[in-house]
Amino acid sequence: MKKYLVINPFGIGDVLFTTPVVRALKESSPESFVAYWCNERVAPILRINPHIYKVYALSRGDLKRIYADSTFEGIKSGWGLFTGIRQEKFDISLDFSLEHRYSLLAKFAGIRRRVGFNYRNRGRFLTDRIELQGYNSKHVVDYYLDLLTPLGITPQTKDLEIGISDSGSLRVKSVFASAKLSETDLVVGIVPGGGASWGKDAIYKHWPALKFAQLADTIIDNLKAKIIILGDGSEEPISEVIVSAMKNKAINMSGKTTLDEMVALIDRLDLLITNDAGPLHIAAARGVKTVSIFGPVDEKVYGPYPASNKHVVIKEEVNCRPCYQDFRFPGCINNKICIKDISMDKVYSAVEGLI
Repeated sequence: MKKYLVINPFGIGDVLFTTPVVRALKESSPESFVAYWCNERVAPILRINPHIYKVYALSRGDLKRIYADSTFEGIKSGWGLFTGIRQEKFDISLDFSLEHRYSLLAKFAGIRRRVGFNYRNRGRFLTDRIELQGYNSKHVVDYYLDLLTPLGITPQTKDLEIGISDSGSLRVKSVFASAKLSETDLVVGIVPGGGASWGKDAIYKHWPALKFAQLADTIIDNLKAKIIILGDGSEEPISEVIVSAMKNKAINMSGKTTLDEMVALIDRLDLLITNDAGPLHIAAARGVKTVSIFGPVDEKVYGPYPASNKHVVIKEEVNCRPCYQDFRFPGCINNKICIKDISMDKVYSAVEGLI
């Protein structure tokens, strides 16, 4: 039995991009043991993955936050993580972190074979290095699948994968009952925020809230749909702007769901309209139709995967996009025209076409 440790400290989308790799590990050797080292925020969607037996939910960013509150708790948490990984005696790690600290800890924890990307010479503690300048010529999923090549593993399928928790299913039933939604209602979700991994720069991914409000009203008036607004607690102010600006009523669930509950709600939608953010990839993994709005990021690299007529990407053809290249966002000197110039009519037309 081989024991694998998959390492990815990034956000929802990046973690979902690794699910074809996880599935391929199990398909190549059904008796193998797969564990995942991630950040605390994404852990719920990994704990319900049938191919993953253990989750270590403590990224470098999580540790820094704990240290800031208490040095003792930081040391305790870090040591607990290290000893937990060492005691499991993994054979192989697949490191998607793009930095040297994770592979160094894996080495000290006794993992003899360490596969990953050598980005800017940060792969010096890896045993199997794949040279990488950035993600720019193909989708991130296909880059991630390249880490299987040194192991001689060929994936049988490349679809993203995410499960539904029991608590999520119960929450959906509660929300639908409270809102008096029936199985025959046309339900459209809107994610007006997203992009948490970008920190303060996430606003450069956000289509204007007032346009979302206008779009929601148009969908309700023309398509007789029910609108659910989704987001985490930090995005409540954006959702409040939308709700206040609408003439019709929307169901505002922003900040009112856990991550696994949001997954279950997205699964029940007929269509999701979203910025370039993690919920887009949740919808794609669950087979839900999407209309996504892309600004500084290249949709060919970070868009819905695999490409399908169920997913429509809206973008503005301006010379300066995509400006996010090789993991760097240079800032915007053009007043976010790649996002702001996308008209409501253009997005609505895509919604109408899919429905």
